[in-house]
Amino acid sequence: MDQSQISRYKSLDFYARQVVEGFITGRHKSPFHGFSVEFSDYRQYNTGESTKNIDWHLYGRTDRLYVKQFEEETNLRCQLVIDQSGSMLFPTECHGDIGHPNKLTFSVYAAAVLIEILHRQRDAFGLSLFSGQIDQQTPCRSSSVHQQYLLGLLDGLLQPVNKDTHRETSLAETIHLTAEQLHKRSLVVLFTDAFTHPDNSGNQAIKQSSNQEALFDALRHLRHNKHEVIIFHTYDFAHEVNLDYDSRPHLFIDLESGRQLKVQPEEVADAYRSQMTELFATLRQRAMQYRIDYVPVDIAQGFHQILLPFLLKRSKI
Repeated sequence: MDQSQISRYKSLDFYARQVVEGFITGRHKSPFHGFSVEFSDYRQYNTGESTKNIDWHLYGRTDRLYVKQFEEETNLRCQLVIDQSGSMLFPTECHGDIGHPNKLTFSVYAAAVLIEILHRQRDAFGLSLFSGQIDQQTPCRSSSVHQQYLLGLLDGLLQPVNKDTHRETSLAETIHLTAEQLHKRSLVVLFTDAFTHPDNSGNQAIKQSSNQEALFDALRHLRHNKHEVIIFHTYDFAHEVNLDYDSRPHLFIDLESGRQLKVQPEEVADAYRSQMTELFATLRQRAMQYRIDYVPVDIAQGFHQILLPFLLKRSKI
């Protein structure tokens, strides 16, 4: 992972819009204090702040002032949820290239940037990786050790993968599980292309509608549990939405199931574009209805051209 691409965002802030776990997030202390509070990390003492949490034993050994930081004093809990199913590897030739990212590469770098900012703000962050199931899930913590651990997990997603391994998506089920497992109201940041794996049986139009409703029901579950939600909807507009290919037969391979279909793109382009336009419009409309921050991510625009405007907008909240 190229750390220089992450460090350029260090000066920005990242705020939640709503009240999370009973206090206004974004640089505000938790009202919960006492013996049940879990120690998290040390940080350097800043001139002018309260001296009650200074570790005087550590001062005696180091001649430096350090403040104990407790888990309950964290302003914000943010769970980053990344779809690592096969379709997120599109375009496959761009995997790991931040200059021309595929969907997973964008998600990994964006998550790393948010972790960097959250750590600087002394906020807590966790990571969930999913495909057909939740493959990895960590609790929210704010320590430097936890930050390095998560960055290691993210860096692993950028390593060469076995292209013969197809990972399907259980998007709705993952969101439901996330809603249940986050016991404190949190900010949930979801990176996904919102594609679900169809099977070979029945009416595909009906199944697509059913999959969409399952996704919307899962998003309602998150909001019902008082979590704030941001969706980074990743896609390649030219190829996945507009079906912009040369006028000749093409062999399309489903990166999740391995199914293959040979087709002349211009013969199906109109019907395909109509369905995709409807899908995107519905997802955007439901996000607005549920008060979810919907961020469209056409990866062809480039990483910085998408993430920087989003962070600047959030920093003004």
